[in-house]
Amino acid sequence: MDIGSKSPPGYFWYEVERRRTTAVQDGAAGTGWMLLLFGVMGFVPLSTPGLSGISFAGTETSAELFGVFAVTVLSNLVHLSGGVVGLVASLSVGSSRWYLLIGGACIVVLGVYGLFADAVGAARFLPADVWTGVLHLGLGFLMIVLGLALTARFPGESESRGDGERPR
Repeated sequence: MDIGSKSPPGYFWYEVERRRTTAVQDGAAGTGWMLLLFGVMGFVPLSTPGLSGISFAGTETSAELFGVFAVTVLSNLVHLSGGVVGLVASLSVGSSRWYLLIGGACIVVLGVYGLFADAVGAARFLPADVWTGVLHLGLGFLMIVLGLALTARFPGESESRGDGERPR
């Protein structure tokens, strides 16, 4: 096969066609992968100092992701399940948007809970401190913005392959 020859569909043999997804699906998948990564990293000793003192739930844990964010087995499982739900939701446009909006709202509530649980005297089933609350608030608002701003339009054929006119 000649290097410059084209395959029957009209693509060079080394070109791979991009999977056709919308921006909102890519946002849900990206968020899902990020949550999945943080859930896994919460069980890895190199990224979680004090992992030997991890508790299942509550505030009595010495494990901190990157030495900053307190984690428990329950919080890691919540992140893992949120990541899996995001990846499954990214398979369709409608579920991607709902995942970003509802999941973002849930994470914002979790961030507010983490910031104010001590002041209210609420039962602490998940570890939370200021940094964890700020991280959850930021991620939750980002997910909501992505759910509202990203488009559900499928890319055209030339856009999905990456060719076409380039901006000047």
